[in-house]
Amino acid sequence: MRARDLAEPFPTVSLDDQALDAARLLAEHRLPGILVVDGPATPVAILPASQLVRLLVPGYIIEDPSLAAVIDEAHADRLCDELTGVRVRECLPKDTPAPAVADADDTAVEVAALMARTRSPLVAVVERPADRRGGSGGELLGVITASNLLHRLLGNA
Repeated sequence: MRARDLAEPFPTVSLDDQALDAARLLAEHRLPGILVVDGPATPVAILPASQLVRLLVPGYIIEDPSLAAVIDEAHADRLCDELTGVRVRECLPKDTPAPAVADADDTAVEVAALMARTRSPLVAVVERPADRRGGSGGELLGVITASNLLHRLLGNA
């Protein structure tokens, strides 16, 4: 089984898309994260859903979680307003690692090793010309999620 066979279409956002739109995609599709692309589908980052949730919670509550109990429901319902006007690029932590990217010809075990090494729930799959294997660029074929990889590997067990 090759990465190209495991790759599935997956929503992407660009660095300049609205963070609120990215949050809606994550929520609507119940995704663990979303692939951030630059230009013609070049993977540049993975924005975890947990990072957007972190941006919604005021800093003082992160520092002192006991204060969360004093936030009323009306205020809690407006937490997502914090993302209005914010671009995806502004949501990415400064130390965001490069996304996990597999070549289309990588095996399922190579993808699993990449996922384990990068601790990423998503791996972008890119078809590259033979002379650029392991390099940058190429055509984004889709994404392999950890849950789908496990499903495929367990199905063969």
